[in-house]
Amino acid sequence: MFGSFAYFVVFHYGALAGNIIAFKDYVPFNGIWGSAWVGGSNFERMLDDGQFWHSVVNTIVIALLQLVFYFPVPLALALLLHSLTWGTVRRFVQSIAYLPHFVSWVIVVALFQQVLGDTGMVNGYLQDAGIHTVDIIGNPDAFKPLVVAQVIWKDAGWGTIIFLAALSQVDEQQYEAAAIDGAGPWRRFWHVTLPAIRPVVVLLLIMRLGDILSVGFEQMLLQRDAVGPEAAEIIDTFVYYQGIVGGDYGYAAAAGLFKGLIGAALVYAANKVAHRLGEQGVYK
Repeated sequence: MFGSFAYFVVFHYGALAGNIIAFKDYVPFNGIWGSAWVGGSNFERMLDDGQFWHSVVNTIVIALLQLVFYFPVPLALALLLHSLTWGTVRRFVQSIAYLPHFVSWVIVVALFQQVLGDTGMVNGYLQDAGIHTVDIIGNPDAFKPLVVAQVIWKDAGWGTIIFLAALSQVDEQQYEAAAIDGAGPWRRFWHVTLPAIRPVVVLLLIMRLGDILSVGFEQMLLQRDAVGPEAAEIIDTFVYYQGIVGGDYGYAAAAGLFKGLIGAALVYAANKVAHRLGEQGVYK
């Protein structure tokens, strides 16, 4: 218990003090306090930087695609697993669905490259059949749908855990009573299942909105060179290339702080909406 508390204090809350470099011309050799104070200059430069705003647009587009197409998938998969009456089959399917979560993004990107790349398996079959080949991995226009598909394949199974836990708490007698009253599967879902798990869905949605601008740094970094920064540059990779690669630490910190503030505002707003809908949300 103390170890977990110390971890969050040191590496999460304590690290927030480092955001002060967003207001400095930070030079590592001079240290945080020895670097020159520049006030809001880094933020003014950020607001005038077209490359930064392009990364913001890319981040928002990918985040919205993930919210619309990924977020419902774990719920749908959990409902499917919950409907399986044979316990052995359910545990087997759950195990298979969980496995991709433990595979690193390096392996996931390599697998997709082997299947959908210019010389991948799909193009191999197309070439053998005399059909025109398509390089999906290296196509900037297909990149955003591709990364959403990768997230669904990798994490949809893992995302079912909380939904399955919520579904296990639904009283089976409610289903039986609804069936006796003539309710079909869809009406049982709408009037029994959904109200029972709605607090969990709202909570996860709020947490997702708070993290909506984090769309997968490692996933994007690994594929950025294949499609170019126009398609794959997000806020996290922008911060990485400006700070770690370019050495412009203060400017990178300003961009990262901007992302954090937007995320906090989204959590606050979503939580207020949840309260108005009669849900508890993340906090009261």
